[in-house]
Amino acid sequence: MTRAQKAKENFLGGLNCSQSVVMAFSDVLDVPEATLKAALLPLGGGMGRLRETCGAVSGAAVTLGLLFAGMGKAEMYALVQELARRFTEKNGAINCGKLLSGAGLAVDTAPTPEARTSDYYRKRPCPELVYDAAQIVEEICRERGRL
Repeated sequence: MTRAQKAKENFLGGLNCSQSVVMAFSDVLDVPEATLKAALLPLGGGMGRLRETCGAVSGAAVTLGLLFAGMGKAEMYALVQELARRFTEKNGAINCGKLLSGAGLAVDTAPTPEARTSDYYRKRPCPELVYDAAQIVEEICRERGRL
């Protein structure tokens, strides 16, 4: 199973978008899983369901930061911008609200998350978005000799 597939499985198993991506790499991160889940919880739903930057993209950026610890600020920012460019190229945006509205969904910012039902999973683009974000992290790591 690829890390992208694991990220999608994580989302379908109930983790939020940000957690799903990071947890797909948890085996190579020197951070306890409970700490990762707690740290990434606020980034779901485009940061606390504000529908800003997609949580999958935020999780991917955090993953890059952990995988490339010690990298300089300018180089890390360039890496995150490359992540955002590739994600946008594939999905049209990195903004959660735009991604949801582009899928024909209402952009609800109420703090209470929707119940994870079969209908929820069927209508949302999120499982594929977490897959794409994790796949891009995998690609960047391969290109740079990591993983």
